[in-house]
Order: sequence, then C-alpha cells, then structure tokens
Amino acid sequence: MTRTGEVSSGLVSTIIPVFNRAGMFREAVESVLAQTYRPIEIIVVDDGSTDETAITCDELARLHPEAIRAIHQTNRGPGLAREAGRRAANGEFIQYLDSDDRLLPTKFEVQVAALRKHPECGVAYCWTRYTREDGRSEPEPWKGTGQSVDTMFPSFLTERWWDTPTPLYRRTITDAAGPWTDLRVEEDWEYDCRIAALGTRLAQCPEFLVEVRDHADGRLCQGEADDPKRLSARSRAHLLIYGHARRAGIEPRDEAMQIFARELFHISRQCGAVGLGDDSRRLFDLAREASGELRSRGWDFRLYGAAAAAAGWRLPAVVAAVFDRLRAGWRRSENED
Repeated sequence: MTRTGEVSSGLVSTIIPVFNRAGMFREAVESVLAQTYRPIEIIVVDDGSTDETAITCDELARLHPEAIRAIHQTNRGPGLAREAGRRAANGEFIQYLDSDDRLLPTKFEVQVAALRKHPECGVAYCWTRYTREDGRSEPEPWKGTGQSVDTMFPSFLTERWWDTPTPLYRRTITDAAGPWTDLRVEEDWEYDCRIAALGTRLAQCPEFLVEVRDHADGRLCQGEADDPKRLSARSRAHLLIYGHARRAGIEPRDEAMQIFARELFHISRQCGAVGLGDDSRRLFDLAREASGELRSRGWDFRLYGAAAAAAGWRLPAVVAAVFDRLRAGWRRSENED
C-alpha cells in the first residue's frame, strides 16, 4: 500500500506493526482511537501473523473505516513493517506504536501543540510510564525520558533513552531520514540515530503521555545475547550507528564516543566467541578508530588483536571471558590509582 494522497496538514498518522499479538494489539489501537486530538489515522501492519491477528486487523478496519487502514505482508520484521506503514501514511506528524504499548489520551494534543509552539524542533518527546507484568507502574519517568535534552546526539550514542511510542515526529523529519532498514535487532536505535544525525532538535513535554508494558508474551527486543543471528544484526546496527554519529560530528574525544567504542569492542569479542570472524574483525577495527589514536594503542587492543588475528578472529568463548576478566581488573586498578 502507498500513500493515498498528499500530506494532510495537522493529521497524525499512527503506525502499528503487529505479529501474533491480537489481544494487546486491540488495546494499543483503542488507545489511539481514544486520543482527544483529531484528525488521526491508524495504519496497522500485519507482519505475517499466523494466528487470529490478521483477522483482527481487518475487523478493526471495518469497524473504523474513517480512521483505520490495514496492510498485510509476509513476515519481514518490525523495521520493514513500520516502513510499510510510513510509506502509506498521509499525516503531517508520524507516531510509531508497538502493539503491546499504549498511548495516554492527551498525547497527540500535547505533543502537536509543542511542535506548533517550537517550529525549530523536529520531534516532541514525553515522560514514559513503565508498567510491570503484575500491573505495578514505576513512579518515575522510564529510562531517560524525565531529562530535558535539546538534541538527540550525543546522548543517543550511549543509549536509546526512550521507547518507540515516546516521540512524535514531524513528517519532514521522517522523510529526510529515509526508509527503515531490514534489521530485526536495534532497528529502532539505528533509525533514531539517523534522525539524530540530521541535527534534530527536541521539544520536551514533561508529563506522562505513554505507557510501555512488560508482559510474559515477550518483547521484540528480547533474545539470547549469544545468538549468532542476533549478534550479526547487532554488529550491522552498530556499524550504521557509528556512521551516523561521525556524520553528526561526534569525535573520538567525546565521552559518548568513548562509551560507544567500549561497546563496539565488547560486541567484537562476543562475535568472535560464536564464530562470527568477519563481524568480530570489523567491529574491532571500528572500536580502535572510535577510541582515538592514543587509546587504540592500549594493551587490551594490542593483546586481543594479536590473539584474535592468530585464531582467525574466532576466539573460543572461554578465552574471551578470561580476557574480559583481565580487562575488568585492569580498569579497576586504574580507577583506584
């Protein structure tokens, strides 16, 4: 499905990808229909579900033809499902919503007003409420959504400090960022870092406007840390994120880049431990580059680099674990000094 017409002024397009989650998905859709703001449209993207979810998508579209459109595709992952929705959206503003989360009723009203008030800002973000599986909600804003930040970089290089439903984007920003990738891991972080590289300014809305829910059904971001497919995807995501950061002018001397360099080195060792030699080598080289000239000559880089090269960049997990313990001990003694 493609866009049905020209971008509609004031319209908020909500894109909800879903895979085998009919129950919570209904609640997510209902939270958009309950918004105090109008006009809205909802684009639900069934990503190849094998249960009743596909039928639920069509049923909701029939019940609310004025607001909901349904797209069906073979399973391609959350990023490409969101991309299918983005291409079909007609709104001036774009809201991504995961099928297990909910928007609070005034989210669009408050965030559209914030973007209208601050035309220099491309994204509005809000406090996010985290609700545990037993129904208890954390009293403080989730992750870093309680902080007041003017731009996404450099802080987004160290972590994605909001969840998918937290921001509301201007359509001009998502168009400039381009399409979602086919990554199935960290695709949302990579996407936001691409938006950050545009120099996007933020408008903060300091109130709870979205709820992220934990549940036994599992979230897309969960998985085994040592799964080779997952690690290979993380490797690719980190390579892309590094490129976005460098285009934004973040240098090795920046603290955020130093933190990211340590993460690159860590994932390099993880990749080597599961036999992903090419990924391990690429991340190792990138970690040295991100660390800067002086830090890249450190003993840990030299020792691990020599051992990994000799082993074809496929070091057994036990060797990588021993190295990590040695490196941790060295860092503790360095801090104590």
